[in-house]
Amino acid sequence: MLFTTEQVAQAERLRPNTLVDHLDIRFGVDASGHLTASMPVDHRTHQPQGLLHGGATAALAETLGSVGSAILVMPGGKNTVGIELNVNHLKSVQSGRVTATGQLLHQGRTTHVWDIRVRNEREELVAVCRLTNMIIDPRP
Repeated sequence: MLFTTEQVAQAERLRPNTLVDHLDIRFGVDASGHLTASMPVDHRTHQPQGLLHGGATAALAETLGSVGSAILVMPGGKNTVGIELNVNHLKSVQSGRVTATGQLLHQGRTTHVWDIRVRNEREELVAVCRLTNMIIDPRP
C-alpha cells in the first residue's frame, strides 16, 4: 500500500494531545511511497542507561501501523485497534532520531497486518516489528 502526501497530512492532524504528540512522532512517506514515522531519541524516549527504551520503539511501531490502518479504513466509516505487537530489538541507539517504515502485508476486511522496520540515522536496522490491527465499527 502506497501513501500520498495528503494522507500524511491527515496522519499529522491526528497528533495533538496524544502520546504521539508527546513523543514528537512525525509522519512522512519514503521514496517508495511507504508510510514512515520518526521519533527523537532523547530524555522522553530513553531508559535509565541512556538508550532508546524498548517501549518507546514499540510505541513508534504501533503508532505507524495504527495510523496507517486508520487512514485506510476511516473513509469507509470504520476504526482500528491494535491487537498484537511483536518487537525484536536489534541495536541500541543513544541519540538522534529513529525512523519506522511500514509495509502493509495484509489488508483484509477485519484485520490488517503490518511489517515495520525501525532504523537509526545511519540507516542501520534497530528493530523489526509485526503489528496486527483489528478493523472495527466506531463506538457510538
